[in-house]
Amino acid sequence: MNVLVTGGAGFIGRWVVARLLRDGASVLVLDDLSNGREENLRELEGHAGFLGLVRGDLKDAGLLAELFAARRFDRVFHLGASIHVQRSIDDPEPTFRNDAEGTFRVLEACRAEYFARNGLDASKKQFDHDRDVARVSDRSPRVVVMSTCMVYDLAAGGAIPETHPYRPASPYAAAKIASDVLALSYFHAYGMPVTVVRPFNTYGPFQKSNSEGGVVSIFLKRDICGEPLLVKGTGTQTRDLLYVEDCADFVVGAAESASVEGEIVNAGTGHDISVRDLAGLVRGANNSVEHVPHDHPQAEIPKLLCDARKAKRLLGWEPKVPLEEGLRRTRSWLEENRWAW
Repeated sequence: MNVLVTGGAGFIGRWVVARLLRDGASVLVLDDLSNGREENLRELEGHAGFLGLVRGDLKDAGLLAELFAARRFDRVFHLGASIHVQRSIDDPEPTFRNDAEGTFRVLEACRAEYFARNGLDASKKQFDHDRDVARVSDRSPRVVVMSTCMVYDLAAGGAIPETHPYRPASPYAAAKIASDVLALSYFHAYGMPVTVVRPFNTYGPFQKSNSEGGVVSIFLKRDICGEPLLVKGTGTQTRDLLYVEDCADFVVGAAESASVEGEIVNAGTGHDISVRDLAGLVRGANNSVEHVPHDHPQAEIPKLLCDARKAKRLLGWEPKVPLEEGLRRTRSWLEENRWAW
């Protein structure tokens, strides 16, 4: 099985690549390294199925056409995106172009491949859904598009299902909503096998621990260094923390089941913890916790708690790694891999 992973040198992308290689796939990574790092893939480079890293822009239609012409992809995992909320607020255009336009370019490359395999004309003026989809004999490549829990509106206290209302509180969230809806339109308009996956707050080894990282890796790195843990705002905001290997299992699994084609599917643990309590769990005996102003309070979601029943029902997926174990693994990795700081 040949697989393309955009954003495969990023945090979650690296683990998706590792999982695919473990399953025996041949994997090509496309990444511009604006968020990802070549070092993330270093230990995977010797694997027989690793086809390499192509450094390039996922908005480059010509480059995508070359990659698809050179290799018949059975799966496409589209994880490449601009992911920083504050950057999107300060300068919205790059996030919109990378997340919305970038998704469009990837979907178009998949559509061209999809039509070519099934003898359909991608350039014709009108696509007859009933007639042309009925002719399709090979539904590959299956496409999985990565979303974010940041698209959701404020929760009243319960877990957030896929049907929860949206609230684009930042250009990042708005661009991801546009990306998600665009992806689903290719399922409905063309019959393409597309799934949108929406993991909640993912953490673990290879996540950046600087200002671009997640709260877990930032807290752990500061604690290892003996620096106070900085809690933004009141710290009462909660996160549903999903260990990255569980996330990768979910993402890869979403490409293997027809039951989630044309669907949005959440992934999380179903348990949330406040940032303040997380700091207390991470903090060493001789360290302290300090409260600082929030960078973007208008874009904060006070309670992030995932309703992942759909993933369990349709995919049989459930997370396996409890928070305490995930924190232990992540701390150990950070202590041994200071290059990642």
